Amino acid sequence: MNNYIERFSTSERVLHWIVTASFFTLLLSGLGLYSRLFNGYFTFFGGGQNAIMIHKIAGVVFFFSSLYMYFNHKKDISTFDQDDKEWVIKQGGYLARDPSHFNIGKYNPGQKLFALYIAAATAVLGVTGVFIWLPASFPRWLVQVSLLTHGLMFVGSIMFVVVHVYLATIGNPGTIGAMLYGDVKRNWAKKHHPKWYKEASGENR
Repeated sequence: MNNYIERFSTSERVLHWIVTASFFTLLLSGLGLYSRLFNGYFTFFGGGQNAIMIHKIAGVVFFFSSLYMYFNHKKDISTFDQDDKEWVIKQGGYLARDPSHFNIGKYNPGQKLFALYIAAATAVLGVTGVFIWLPASFPRWLVQVSLLTHGLMFVGSIMFVVVHVYLATIGNPGTIGAMLYGDVKRNWAKKHHPKWYKEASGENR
């Protein structure tokens, strides 16, 4: 029997990296727009005007690809059961001295909450971005509220992504490999996502 099992298809991985690339493009180009302290980042894009243009293009790419990814995984990330509740109560076992094991599906509750937040942030950032993009077409108060909301969601997204990157690499060794190569070791799947493994391998049939 093959020692590996497919976790993500090629199309799923390509979509994930498109979302990732557009997000970090937005991050770098948006820092200078968020605060003058980060105006130096404009040099990566050849100046402020280019950074604004690239920010807008990356925003459109991120908006549609991120929402598409959400709808592709909506069923898996929008459902929480008793096993997920136990994971939340015990904080995923991250703070426990002894190793903890949970009967988790394809995504654990932390990953689900991250995905739901990013989906919500995508919608909010997209809508407020339109108001900011065309300020003369909307009431001044709406543009000002959009600027504030856009900035808050921007900061919140960065915080969530930092945690996500940590848990996908150092926090849970082996996780990042699934998004790089598509396959994971069966022993890893049995340990971290036993419910999903049984469904994917057909062992529960």
